[in-house]
Order: sequence, then C-alpha cells, then structure tokens
Amino acid sequence: MGELRHVLLVEDEPDLRELVRLALSAVGRIEVTVCADGQTALETFDAARHDLVLLDVMMPGMDGPETLRRLRGLPGGAAVPAVFLTARTRTDLDGVDGVAAAAVIAKPFDPLTLAADLHAIYQALPPRDRADDALSEPILTERRSWS
Repeated sequence: MGELRHVLLVEDEPDLRELVRLALSAVGRIEVTVCADGQTALETFDAARHDLVLLDVMMPGMDGPETLRRLRGLPGGAAVPAVFLTARTRTDLDGVDGVAAAAVIAKPFDPLTLAADLHAIYQALPPRDRADDALSEPILTERRSWS
C-alpha cells in the first residue's frame, strides 16, 4: 500500500480529538480531517482523499461500528481501511469485527507513537483495491500507559 497521508478522524471527545490531531499532524506529518460525530463523518468522507478512517467505538448517537457500516455503503467506502480507537477490551469488541476494521488501537495510547502505529497498520494492509477484505483478524495494539 502507498504512503499514509490523510486520515479521517471521528472522535466525540474534544480533548482526545485535539490530542490525536496533533499527534498525527505534528509527529506523523499526516493531514487530518476531524469530525465530532458519525453523521459529520458521513457528510465529510471522500474516498479519493482519505487514506484511512480512525474512529472511536463509543460515541453518542451513531457509534463507531454503525458509522463504519454506513461509510462502507458510500462510493469508495469499502476500499478505505478503518481503525477503531477504543477503551473497550478485546472481548468487548467481538461485534466490532463484523464491520471489517483493519485494527483496533486501545486507549490509553501513546501520542508519540500513534502515527507510527497507524503507518505500520496501513503498510500491512493489502493494496487499496482489495482493502475491503481487510485483515482476517484485526490488530489490537497493546495498552501503554503514558504521562
């Protein structure tokens, strides 16, 4: 897969949204489009522009899995890989696997390594035209404490 250049971030918590945006843009040199909810993400999504969707699992209104299901139905949406960002445990995410997320990043995460983690996940994916197949088992990054 090519280089990860642009991420669509869907996160309802303002402080976390800003932390992720800064971690990706300043540390990872990744352009970030920020959305506070699933509906805004659906209205903003552009398969030609976004290389990856990073979204929270638990959000008010439309949660992350439902947002991803709907994104998959948009033109080009099935080909754009998605990564869930969540504080939920692996056993709590059994239903999430059905929406073909490429990976799950556990909160809390290290903002200094988040961009590198996403780059590694992105590089491990099949070519974009087959991205809708995703990985058979989503990657779960380890919980790391940071200060």
